[in-house]
Amino acid sequence: MNQNSATTTFRTARDELLALSGSYEKAVESFSWPRLEGPFNWAVDWFDAMARGNAACALWIVEEDGSEQKYTFDDMVRRSDQVAAWLSAQGVEQGDPVMLMLGNQVELWETMLAAMKLGAVIMPTASAAGSTDLADRISRGGARWVIANAGDAAKFDDVPGSYKRILVGGGDAAPLHSGWLDYAQAYAAEPVPLETVTDAADPLLFYFTSGTTSRPKLVEHTQVSYPVGHLSTMYFLGLQPGDVHLNISSPGWAKHAWSSFFAPWNAEATIFIYNYARFRPAALLEQMHRAGVTSLCAPPTVWRMMIQSSLGERPEHLRELIGAGEPLNPEVISKVQSAWGLSIRDGFGQTETTALVGNTPGAELHPGSMGRPLPGVPVVLIDPATGRAADEGEICLDLAGTPLNLMTGYRGDPERTQAAMEGGYFHTGDMAVRNPEGYITYVGRTDDVFKASDYKISPFELESVLIEHPAVAEAAVVPAPDELRLAVPKAYVALADGWEPNRDTALAILGYAREHLAPYLRVRRLEFHELPKTMSGKIRRVQLRALENDGGTVRTGIEYRDDEFPELRG
Repeated sequence: MNQNSATTTFRTARDELLALSGSYEKAVESFSWPRLEGPFNWAVDWFDAMARGNAACALWIVEEDGSEQKYTFDDMVRRSDQVAAWLSAQGVEQGDPVMLMLGNQVELWETMLAAMKLGAVIMPTASAAGSTDLADRISRGGARWVIANAGDAAKFDDVPGSYKRILVGGGDAAPLHSGWLDYAQAYAAEPVPLETVTDAADPLLFYFTSGTTSRPKLVEHTQVSYPVGHLSTMYFLGLQPGDVHLNISSPGWAKHAWSSFFAPWNAEATIFIYNYARFRPAALLEQMHRAGVTSLCAPPTVWRMMIQSSLGERPEHLRELIGAGEPLNPEVISKVQSAWGLSIRDGFGQTETTALVGNTPGAELHPGSMGRPLPGVPVVLIDPATGRAADEGEICLDLAGTPLNLMTGYRGDPERTQAAMEGGYFHTGDMAVRNPEGYITYVGRTDDVFKASDYKISPFELESVLIEHPAVAEAAVVPAPDELRLAVPKAYVALADGWEPNRDTALAILGYAREHLAPYLRVRRLEFHELPKTMSGKIRRVQLRALENDGGTVRTGIEYRDDEFPELRG
């Protein structure tokens, strides 16, 4: 096993965090980021050094039809060496941006490793992206290569650029895709380790944000900010060597790299994937029982669907439950706790960072809180009015604390980068409050928080109550113009199966909200409406606010107002 100084430095820091799982205070006190300056390449200095000759399972992919593939760590070394050698022979060079548009398939993991070994810059892209999105990403990211599945090849027909194309899974149809190289040829290459030398500060990843409020930003990460930075994510997830980790996430988004690539392999855990066309909680639980899954990370939508189904008996080996992507509502956490005796641990981070805040294994949980700052992460709350640290304000990183797990900046956008780093802090754009014990509770995006009758309203707080009602599958609260109060809370609601968008349903939801919210927080209007979302599944409240601003005094759909219901008066 290669044990150069970079490998040893990384392993020492990692082992310290593994040993301190369950000891949050000690971890915060003693942990510091490993100093990896000069030459460093995670795929070579960590993954290969750990994985070569390692017969433990690294990747386990199960399809809906029951077929499955297992790959050891040593398999992934050999396969990625083959792919790297073949890509190099095709002309992929150090620094080349390579767009990857692949699903949960072995080619994704081996190509990620191969590109790193070549010193190429990886541009993960969701398969849901259309030609317009692809044209924007290829142009702004400067992609020189595209690696995509045959089913997505046609999307690139009208996407301009001088990039070269590599087709995965073309089979006999590969010759029909003119101008595309056949990825399958990589498996004939000799798996010879390459001698590429990358610097710790070299770019490694270009990620496009989900774009909930504006055009997606292009985030640049280095050879350390994500690979090494995800030691914080590993600690938050509670992963240990030999674990079987299941993350529900789509490739192309940062959360997939968080929990289906870097964090598990930093811990030497198995990445378990269950591919399905349509999510069925019972089928997922069956696979968790069969595979001995030890940790499950899933977004709020999946957790809500699971509690609407029968959770049944807790999978025997399941130890850690994690919520991710968006804040998780307390009602969901409570129901899973009652069924399985385990608490879903919430946390917080962004595409621009790794995990920043989290409820860590073994720590006391405060209902509704997303936890405390993770080891090595200098989180502060900054009052927007004063620019000073406070117990309520914007979640920021103190740049004086040299957070290793932070992006370089927004590529090609120095003004936005400067604004994000203003005043010596990295500004996340998310508001929160902190209690005396240091636990941080999410309030909402700075763009989403609004005032009604001079009271500050957190949409998330109202949405958390609304989705407790069985009629509500999803909800988004935005300000609606009002002649008396200037603005009132309005809820856009997507209904659960079996409920009709009528007066009775509206009365039931508004009545429930009235009973469970303070008077100044009451939802005054409700509209049944399909919620607009980004490709990553996050609700675009900015689009709903635009609907209100463009004509909030005129009804745009099936809308009900609380003053129309005599039953709600008094």
